[in-house]
Amino acid sequence: MSEDATVERLLAAVTERRERVNDAIAAELPVQEPERLYEASRYLLDAGGKRLRPTVCLLVGEALADVAPGSADYREFPALFGDDIDLLRAAVSIEVIQSFTLIHDDIMDDDDLRRGVPAVHREYDEETAILAGDTLYAKAFEFMTDTGSQPELSVAATNRLARTCTQICEGQALDVEFENRHGVLPEEYLEMVELKTAVLYGASAAIPAILLGADDDTVEALRQYGIDSGRAFQIQDDVLDLTVPSEELGKQRGSDLVGEKETLITLHARQQGVDVDNLVDAETADDLTEREVADAVATLEEAGSIEYARSKAQELTARSKEHLDVLPDNEASHLLADLADYLITRGY
Repeated sequence: MSEDATVERLLAAVTERRERVNDAIAAELPVQEPERLYEASRYLLDAGGKRLRPTVCLLVGEALADVAPGSADYREFPALFGDDIDLLRAAVSIEVIQSFTLIHDDIMDDDDLRRGVPAVHREYDEETAILAGDTLYAKAFEFMTDTGSQPELSVAATNRLARTCTQICEGQALDVEFENRHGVLPEEYLEMVELKTAVLYGASAAIPAILLGADDDTVEALRQYGIDSGRAFQIQDDVLDLTVPSEELGKQRGSDLVGEKETLITLHARQQGVDVDNLVDAETADDLTEREVADAVATLEEAGSIEYARSKAQELTARSKEHLDVLPDNEASHLLADLADYLITRGY
């Protein structure tokens, strides 16, 4: 199969699962009283998103159960131990946690745009945005504890989600710390990325295996698949922040260069002697000009820093796919491998 055909098949699979997840979000998280709170809670979820994490969740379930992709009713999913599990509810839980993190990230970073629309705290207000994020956080645990899995497996999956949320907070704290100290090493950045971003991909792959009763080795291998592909995903995001036009990104291109925000690219550039702190003069993303960003990107490319990041993402992706050996050789496991590749070749 050609590369274009592989990507087309993958995107069709993602689209099909995204539509199922979107329908489930509408059913599980209706707008109710107080309307402003629930409208704000749904705002980013309704604004779009590729739903990659819940797609990982559903594909892992399909691969483990060895069912034909797209044929499964995720609300009556065959567990390895014979019970019916609502994997769709688990997938919604994961996507709701992702939305919660975005709302709070945008508040902390004072960002104006997300997914091409005003950030929640801009569309509503900061107080409502905080409450919307907190509501999503609580709802995610409601959904995860009500999948129909065996009690001990449900507890284990919920515990995994809780630990993941703690790690995300730890990663966010490190990200803030890195903005205020020099001498951060690339290895420290990768640890931060694992906590802030990759652990939710890891949970997306591990939780369906937990709910379906897979053994510990399988659960851990799938978690590692998510960790490695999630780290590669974030590195690709760092590359895209510099190389994709603002209208395609849904936010200002080069915004990571403002406020001395560290990425693998800038950390590598520092090691090459680049004065990263003075790559741009703008103090806010709104003040950035396309010329400033273009000049900064040219400097980073000359230092080999963007190519270094791309190579690291490719290395992590190759490692992530090795962990899929614990799955049956079927179409769903092939789609998971293709998804890992897509995370570092996507253009937005």
